[in-house]
Amino acid sequence: MIREGQQRKPVHLAAHFPGVNNTTVWSDPDSGSQIDFDSFVHLARKAEQGLFDFFFLAEGLRLREHRGRIHDLDVVGRPDTFTVLAGLAAVTEHIGLAGTINTTFNEPFEVSRQFASLDHLSDGRAAWNMVTSSDAFTGENFRRGGFLDHADRYRRAEEFITVAREFWDSWAPGAVIADPDSGVYVDPDRIQTVSHHGAQFDVSGVATLPAGPQGHPILLQAGDSDEGRDFGAKHADALFTGHGTLDAGQRYYADVKARAVVHGRNPEHLKVFPAATFVLGDSAADAEEKARFIRHQQVTPQTAIAMLEQVWQRDLSGYDPDGPLPDVEPADDPTVTQGRVRHGDPKALAAAWRERAEADKLSIRELVIAVTSRQQFVGTADHIATEIDRHVQSDACDGFILVPHLTPHGLDEFIDTVVPLLQERGAFRTAYSGATLRENLGLDAPGGATQRGVA
Repeated sequence: MIREGQQRKPVHLAAHFPGVNNTTVWSDPDSGSQIDFDSFVHLARKAEQGLFDFFFLAEGLRLREHRGRIHDLDVVGRPDTFTVLAGLAAVTEHIGLAGTINTTFNEPFEVSRQFASLDHLSDGRAAWNMVTSSDAFTGENFRRGGFLDHADRYRRAEEFITVAREFWDSWAPGAVIADPDSGVYVDPDRIQTVSHHGAQFDVSGVATLPAGPQGHPILLQAGDSDEGRDFGAKHADALFTGHGTLDAGQRYYADVKARAVVHGRNPEHLKVFPAATFVLGDSAADAEEKARFIRHQQVTPQTAIAMLEQVWQRDLSGYDPDGPLPDVEPADDPTVTQGRVRHGDPKALAAAWRERAEADKLSIRELVIAVTSRQQFVGTADHIATEIDRHVQSDACDGFILVPHLTPHGLDEFIDTVVPLLQERGAFRTAYSGATLRENLGLDAPGGATQRGVA
């Protein structure tokens, strides 16, 4: 809570366009298209109406497969991220535009140019969620295949962001002079060649355009391993986390802020955004009933068995989803599910799940519902506003990336009812104060440069 003499921290909010996955209820009659541009436009414009910091797109580079078949209950296909965000730049004015782009299957020159272009097109609203992968299954879509060892994924990411920054910084202030009388528009003496020779990249070239209004796009990162936390604390402007409870959030928040200090950074310039879902109701009981209904829509009997098979790494189709957990131990077949991020040791996870199921007397489906729920705010608009503010003021986070269960109208009620209550508490902005996403997040320009005209 707010401590005596301490200024209230501002709540930051972002909107996640989830696509089709185990959060979205794509079969609901109120669910719209996952690929029509109108869906992206509605969610982005509604989030901007609600004064959210940014609109966030995840990424899927290959359709997930389960037991050798595309898993139609958990598909991550969507149009190209840069295409969608560039289109949204033309129909929005203030909201940041964040996209997940992989550092394993791309090149730093290309990605630095794409984000600089987006930053120019949007007048300083671009953000890059940096992710890594060592997934050979996804890698089969690329000419290099799945060559990257798991241990090397952050080594490549570290070098990737280093080279990207060199390209963003290669045009010095005043490089663009635009003198039609002399026919000179660029001063070549103020453009530096990027020359980088490392283990992952051997690059010698010149950026094709100056950096955007922010200097660098906002850098987001999601990763909860020790090396992932350290990478994010060193390089990111904001962290996208899965820590849901207040206690877990406070531990994570303290850890990554301390790591930022070790890397010589101001911890206030590293923002923490857990993912969060919400269910609004006219009363607490009404909201709880809606939440139960939504979770059972999200975790069908088929999905419950599939989720269990991902951990047990074996065929469990003969088990009743409304019955007890399997009496067999996990196998060792990581190919059962392809294309999903794996979190920890399956045998240890299965043991933890079994312990919880026995303690709470949960069926397979009930267990999967319990363990796959994200940070979920359930209640009236007043209750949810209070809880969001409590998490931020208690240093569990700086805000939330909201993941609606319906696309594209899933945030409408939240923005119409919860946002005004946060504003009444003095915890949320009543207008955008900055011209760029970096300014609206309260972050310094990179490297001490000034925003707007860094090049």
